[in-house]
Amino acid sequence: MSGHDAKVIAIDGPAGAGKSTIARALAARLGLDYLDTGAMYRAVTFAAMHRGVPVDDVPAVAELARALQLEVGDDGVFVDGLDATDQIRRSDVTTAVSAIASNSDVRTELRNRQREWADAHGGGVIEGRDIGSVVFPDARLKLYLTASPRVRAERRVAEAGGDVDEIERAIAVRDGHDVGRADGGLREADGSRTVDTTGLSIEEVLEAIVGLLEGDE
Repeated sequence: MSGHDAKVIAIDGPAGAGKSTIARALAARLGLDYLDTGAMYRAVTFAAMHRGVPVDDVPAVAELARALQLEVGDDGVFVDGLDATDQIRRSDVTTAVSAIASNSDVRTELRNRQREWADAHGGGVIEGRDIGSVVFPDARLKLYLTASPRVRAERRVAEAGGDVDEIERAIAVRDGHDVGRADGGLREADGSRTVDTTGLSIEEVLEAIVGLLEGDE
């Protein structure tokens, strides 16, 4: 690993734990850049579906990922020059992304891009499922955000609508896929700090994290 690890704040956790919201807000608070690595996996999923490549065709999807022109930033998500910011959030992409995330060759490619991003940006706030455990094991601060399954489902309903019971069941299935994945499975990284966001406001979570940062200085 290179020196950018010391300038990275790594945020991991399950779906609906508040990673994206907190990571964006924390980056703004600290004046750092922000990277949503989940959007990268969604972008590869969208690209495969858009091109008619079966998401379970491991070598074909890996080849696609290596050749893909991918930009993830404040201006949106662009796939081969196409603005896919909204497209990557489609329900069919959400359903298919676990297959892409289980592809070890895709994970290798995207991890390399994440490290390149950190080099180019001088660190930043980076969130996903294996950021502290695999991509940046020597990060300045490693966080694991979590929340009760019900609260996580309610947050998803607030964002996009739907039936809360159905979404809670879908979250349980997604958790199983994420935790059981052999490569980069979801887990608390060694040395990470767990923050349970259940019942906390965004500001309260930010204050807790800033407190951790100050305590490490």
